[in-house]
Amino acid sequence: MGQLIEVNQVEILVKFTSPTKGKITFKDLGIMDEQLVLNGGFLRLRFDLEGIGAHDYFAFPTIEVSNKENCAETHWQCEFNGETILDKMDHHGHSTVMLLAKKKLISLEHRHENELIVHAEFPEAVHLIAEDSYINFFK
Repeated sequence: MGQLIEVNQVEILVKFTSPTKGKITFKDLGIMDEQLVLNGGFLRLRFDLEGIGAHDYFAFPTIEVSNKENCAETHWQCEFNGETILDKMDHHGHSTVMLLAKKKLISLEHRHENELIVHAEFPEAVHLIAEDSYINFFK
């Protein structure tokens, strides 16, 4: 796999060193459920795409985050290179699926620095499920 992973209390950083094709679960990335306990209800995922080289995005780059609790309104926001590309409220459920606009990502790409940041604000403490949470960026 072509990623380096850092997990701390504030954020999860996934630094791609090459485009990894297909669906990759958080568990595949080496992240354990115990590392995905969000006591404050806040999540920040950073995907550093700087070192991937030549790549082709999946038709709809996808992020799915699953949690054990049935949460009421959860606020999700995605930024790519500092520009908001998705801002949504998700109502009641155990997971959220975010479909990103491939054309928007391509139009915002820089020559070197490319970073996708996902912010989530849950209404309560949550426990994310590594095996059921995934990303699918490249084909």
